[in-house]
Amino acid sequence: MPAGVYLSILNICEVQVTINQASGVIDHTLFVCKTCASVWQDGQRVGESGGQKLLQKIQQLAQNWELRDEFPIQEVECMSACNRSCVVAFVGKGKLTYVFGDLAVDDNASAILECASKYYEKSDGLLPWAERPEALKKGILARIPTFRVQK
Repeated sequence: MPAGVYLSILNICEVQVTINQASGVIDHTLFVCKTCASVWQDGQRVGESGGQKLLQKIQQLAQNWELRDEFPIQEVECMSACNRSCVVAFVGKGKLTYVFGDLAVDDNASAILECASKYYEKSDGLLPWAERPEALKKGILARIPTFRVQK
């Protein structure tokens, strides 16, 4: 079995999905852009980015999250939504993919995990606006259709 699977999401981002070693299959992933809200100087990132801070807050809260083993969190170098940072994406096998932006670093980690839990429960991944936590009602960047392989 390969060490990883590559997934492109309609030119929004390119990420590497790590295969869950226990089952050999991964069904859900929460991607967090670690480059978001960076400070740049002479073409180099300076200090810790907002995306890195958000990732750390999500990872800290996820230690006690009931879905931590079923819905891994993976950092992404860049999701190309710099003017809408900070950015996360929910991806699930056979489900819609959601990309959210405009997420404040300090206030949204718990809302992101709450929304990921709702996404996990939906067989098609559909997240109606009214069911999303307040922080994820406004910042939707994309709802990407399910990818199906034609035989």
